[in-house]
Amino acid sequence: MKQIVTSETGLSHIRLAIGPVSSKVKDMSENQFNDLSSLAAYLPSRRSGRPRNMVAPGPNDQQIQDIVSLAMRTPDHGKLAPWRVIAVAGDQRARLSQGFTEAYRKEKPDAGRLELEGLENMANEAPALLVLLSSPAESTKVPLWEQELSCGAFAMNILHAAHAMGFVGGWITGWPAFNEDVRDLFGSDPERIAGFIYLGTSNAELVERPRPELKDIFSFWNPACANEVGT
Repeated sequence: MKQIVTSETGLSHIRLAIGPVSSKVKDMSENQFNDLSSLAAYLPSRRSGRPRNMVAPGPNDQQIQDIVSLAMRTPDHGKLAPWRVIAVAGDQRARLSQGFTEAYRKEKPDAGRLELEGLENMANEAPALLVLLSSPAESTKVPLWEQELSCGAFAMNILHAAHAMGFVGGWITGWPAFNEDVRDLFGSDPERIAGFIYLGTSNAELVERPRPELKDIFSFWNPACANEVGT
């Protein structure tokens, strides 16, 4: 029997039917990605979109806040919430592009036209753009590594929440994520940009990407061969 669950935040438009998990992973040759018919169907069909292929409609301001609210239900040792999200509005994209360009020219004065055009494109892709910051708490016994892992889980939940609303999402980094001047547009040390999350509707068919073989990343523990891969 299937159960219909809805978000505790009152988002009645987010509905997933939870059914039995199939013993066979879904064949994605059918290109049925982000299948919302059930949670068991969604997880093996989850697929990010490419920011350059994202067009309107994207989430509005309220939907963006709903997405972030849902994403907060993530593993978080110490209940620290070591992450922050900043939404960049459409009319702020030119300023973001300028910030990318100024920071890049400072680091590479002889930057070429194609490099700068790539940064401009990055600042202007997709209807909605979220900047995710890893914002660790320093006065805590929780190791930094655990806080960064929580930030990554939070990012994944943002994608899940966006997909549950019928949008497509993509989480990327690139040069701007590792530049301190770009980071300073949104936060300050010791914060770091964990990524740029683009949201919208894909104008191109999603295609599968290579995935690892289960045997290469999973094993049952054998103490006698603990350092061997795939034992």
